[in-house]
Amino acid sequence: MQRIYIPHLVKDLDQTRTIEVEDYLSDLDTLTPVKGRIRIQHRGNFLDVAVQAETITTLTCHRCLQNYNTRIQVDTSEFIWLQEPLTEQHAEEVEVSLEDLVETLSPQGHFEPAKWLYEQLCLAMPQRQLCDQACEGIANPLATDSGDAPTDQRWAALSSLKQQLSE
Repeated sequence: MQRIYIPHLVKDLDQTRTIEVEDYLSDLDTLTPVKGRIRIQHRGNFLDVAVQAETITTLTCHRCLQNYNTRIQVDTSEFIWLQEPLTEQHAEEVEVSLEDLVETLSPQGHFEPAKWLYEQLCLAMPQRQLCDQACEGIANPLATDSGDAPTDQRWAALSSLKQQLSE
């Protein structure tokens, strides 16, 4: 996906550009290409950007550390204000109001749909990555089958050392 020069959006039909996506994103590791549609509308002093897209990616379960595949879907929109960046004369701390916590681009700049789509897909990934709601987590390496013998033979040397120290 190529970046879009914002003043060229004004010349498009209805000041809207639609991008069909069916490609891999370079920064996002996915099993399938990202498929969907991005719509960018120039609305005078802001861009109205909307996306519907999906892909399949491999995540690592936070409980058992096993890999699992999951579908990531986004159906969202965002307003991106068009204004020249404010230049600060001093490198001091500046208080920012909540109204200023919005994304802005220069009206004479570029919009990068691939970067924006990457950010939306990252935001759609689950914060708590679980392969299954009933996932038990990592098996206890000191769990025993019968008596004092560890289930994992790699712990046998430590178990015999423990017995020698207790005698």
